[in-house]
This record gives sequence, C-alpha cells and structure tokens, in this order.
Amino acid sequence: MPSSKDRRSALAVILAAGEGTRMKSQLPKVLHKIAGRSMLGHVLASLSAAETAGVAVVVGPGREDVQAEALRLRPDARVFVQEERRGTAHATLAAREALAAGFDDLLILFADTPLVTPASMSALRAALKDGAAVAVLGFEAANPFGYGRLIKDAAGDLTAVREEKDATESERAITLCNAGVMALDGRRALELLEAVGCANAKGEYYLTDVVEIARARGLGRRVVLGQESEVLGVNDRIQLAEAERIAQDRLRRAAMAGGATLVAPETVFLSADARIGQDVVIEPHVVIGAGVEIANGAVVHAFSHIEKARIGEGAHVGPFARLRPGADLGAKSKVGNFVEIKAAAIGAGAKVSHLTYIGDADVGAEANIGAGTITCNYDGYFKYRTQIGEGAFIGSNSSLVAPVNIGAGAYVGSGSVVTKDVAAGALAVARGRQIEKAGWADAFNRTQAEKKSGKNSQ
Repeated sequence: MPSSKDRRSALAVILAAGEGTRMKSQLPKVLHKIAGRSMLGHVLASLSAAETAGVAVVVGPGREDVQAEALRLRPDARVFVQEERRGTAHATLAAREALAAGFDDLLILFADTPLVTPASMSALRAALKDGAAVAVLGFEAANPFGYGRLIKDAAGDLTAVREEKDATESERAITLCNAGVMALDGRRALELLEAVGCANAKGEYYLTDVVEIARARGLGRRVVLGQESEVLGVNDRIQLAEAERIAQDRLRRAAMAGGATLVAPETVFLSADARIGQDVVIEPHVVIGAGVEIANGAVVHAFSHIEKARIGEGAHVGPFARLRPGADLGAKSKVGNFVEIKAAAIGAGAKVSHLTYIGDADVGAEANIGAGTITCNYDGYFKYRTQIGEGAFIGSNSSLVAPVNIGAGAYVGSGSVVTKDVAAGALAVARGRQIEKAGWADAFNRTQAEKKSGKNSQ
C-alpha cells in the first residue's frame, strides 16, 4: 500500500498460531472469550479503533476456526499459516507477502495479549513517525520476575531485550519490562526480520533480536510505555480470569463515564459491545451479554440477565428478569420479576409484570400481560408467532397457543387457553365452566376422616 503525504499507512500482523496447551481446552486459546469477545476479537477491535488499515493474521496449521473468526470480524484481513513453530520472528515472516506490500508502519501484536489499548498502538506508530526504526511497548512491572528486561544505554536509547534467564544480576534489578508488542519501520521491516538468527538454546527466531540488529545498523530504537494491566498475556485459565477482571473494570468505568449509574459496579458484568445510554441505572448482580443496547433513562433491576436485546428509553427490566436474543422493549415498557422475553417486541408502555414467558410475539403499545401468561410458541418441530394488539388485556394464567392474533383492546379472561383469534375489542374466555355441588366438600371430608380413623384404630 503506498504512502501518502498526509497519512501513514499501517499493517498489523497478529500472531495467533500458539497452541495454548496450558489452557487444557479443545478450543484454541485465542478464541477463549473475555467480556463476551474472543481474545483475537479484542485485538482486532483495538486495531479498528487505532485506524490500522491492513491486517494479517498468522495461524497454526489446521486452524480453520481461528481463520474463520478473524474473517468474521475483519473480512478484509489476510490469513497466513505458520507451518512450523520456530519463534516469533519466524511467525511474523509467515506474512511475508503482506509485509512486502509497502506499508509505512508495521505493528506486531499477539492474539493472546488482548488488552493492549488503541492509544498504545497509536503511540508505537508515533515513535516510528518520529524516526525510530524499532519501537517496543514496555511497562514498569511491580514484580519483574519472568519478564524480558528492556536495556537502555547512558543516553536512554534502547539497546537490547534481555530474557530473565540470560540477564545479569544488575539487569534483573531493572523493572522496565518487555510487553512483546512491537512496531517496525515498514520500509526496513523485512530486512530486520530476515537478519534474525536462531543461534540460541531453542534454535528459534526471536522477534526481540531486531532491537540489537537495529542498534548495530545505527537505526533508532524507542520504548513506548504502557500500563502493566494492558500487556497481560493469557496462557491459562487463571490469567484468563485476571484479563476478564481488567476488562470488566474498563467497561464499568466507561459506562459510568458515559452517564450511567452502576449501583454496585463490581457485581455488574458487561459484554465488550454493550451500548449503554445516559441516565441508565443498573442495579446489583446484573449480567449484560453480547449485543445489548440500553437506551437513555432505562432501569435494569437486580439479578437480571440480558443478551442480544434492546431496552427502550425509560423502560424498566426486572428484578430477576431474563431477556433472550431478539427481545426488543419499547419506550417506558415494563418487564418485571421472573419474566422471560425471547424474540419478541414489547410495545411502548406495555407491561409484562411478573411470572410470564413471552416468546416469538409482538405485544402492542400499552397492552397488559397478566401474571403467569405464556405464549405457546413451539409444537416440537416449528415455532409460531403470537400477535397481541395495542391496549389488549391478557388475564392472569392464560396460555396463548400460537399462531394466534389478539386484537387491539381485546380482553382475555384469566385462566384461558386461547387457540383462536380474538377480535379487537372482544372478550375471550376459554376455560371450563365452573359448577358447584352443595354439601359435597362436607360429605367428602366426613367420609375420609372416618376411613382414616378406622385405619388408625386397627
């Protein structure tokens, strides 16, 4: 991709070929989710925010699932296979064809380091713009044990990345550590990477060697400081949980900074793609899964679970409500305690207050659905839809057997099993007629008591 005078072009190579054996999972490591999004997805999302045009993803052999995830999220990405695992520089060169396309900047990222921010990515590119041939993301570690150290000379220039096992005692005292993420001058990237050798104990090609290669050639090297929390690498379930904690803290803070009230933030769990408006109130112990939009002024009461749903302006949900995929709540509607909504539109001002299941349905504005009502939408083979008109009233403990249409303003008597359409403004009562037998209960109780008394006397 050619350069322009006003804007530098950039290619990001994401290394996603690691086996992840420590995860002890049939699922590839980079497809494990944090805040409802795969680790690979987090890196791709940050790249989009950092306005990186070109994306290449390096996967292991036979990893069509990782390739599919990359292309689902970035259809323009190019996918390359690292047939042999011979180190990070070797993995980067698997994308040689993309590297040769002529980008100004090259970002090298890791799919199992999912929390690197767009700001850090942009800072690495800024270092290249300022003349560095190599820019390394570093961080000040509270406990540097196990990390590669970033070695600087007296002038403050980066001279090397030293692994823990190779560091001297004085070098181990350094707290400035390597995050692994790196940026290279696109014009020199191939020559630097091709100069990396494998004369080490593992016989692998290490990406970090480009620092010393650049130094030997008199090229500029820079360290860009990031936060320790953003450079966490995820190799096992414990680190996955830690990454989830960090991601959730970010999402909660972003929601509150955007004007939402989280009454007990530490108890609320958000998906990375949640869209939450201003003056929204979210009470304790709420789970907001993928694909959720909550409009201004809505209230989500405690212990509710929501996924792939939309909550309209000023609507109330819960407590103990579940909104499943396709739930769409109109403005000022109400979904109350122990109510489940699935693939259903609830009109503006409509009320589904308690102990109810509404699935595959359209509920008109200002309709009222009584307690214990269910839409019987599935016959074991196919699903059918229920239509409930504006202002309709469905009495408690009613069953609406789809497909069925309840007209606007219609009234369904409590305890009804409705199998036929109800006209607008009509009353439908579909239940057995009540009969009464005088004295029956007295006689029954007397007879049963005598039987019990005779049995006990034996």
